[in-house]
Amino acid sequence: MELHSETFDPTDFAWRGLTLTSAAAAHIRELTSKQPGLLGVRLGVKTTGCAGFGYVLGTVTQPEKDDLVFERDGAKLYVPLQAMPFIDGTEVDYVREGLNQLFKFNNPKAQNECGCGESFGV
Repeated sequence: MELHSETFDPTDFAWRGLTLTSAAAAHIRELTSKQPGLLGVRLGVKTTGCAGFGYVLGTVTQPEKDDLVFERDGAKLYVPLQAMPFIDGTEVDYVREGLNQLFKFNNPKAQNECGCGESFGV
């Protein structure tokens, strides 16, 4: 009988977290400065689209108990713990594309995206 052993590396299961670019941090700070009581932005995921998941953005006035907080230069990004398996390691950017300005997500876990870029699969 031949036994196969796999190696286990605990770092494979450690959260890497999310990062904000300076442009994303600046935009979040701008939003919070214009709305009293606003603490930051929440990034979550929902089942949607042809690829499986979509990003959900919202504002935060009261953190949820399971929120993880990622911060850069005073800008706070809140992420529900249950979203982490889908977006861990993501870089959040804020870009201008033509006349549009929007948050952009560079997600290393995304295996594919739909043609319109609205949803992703892991």
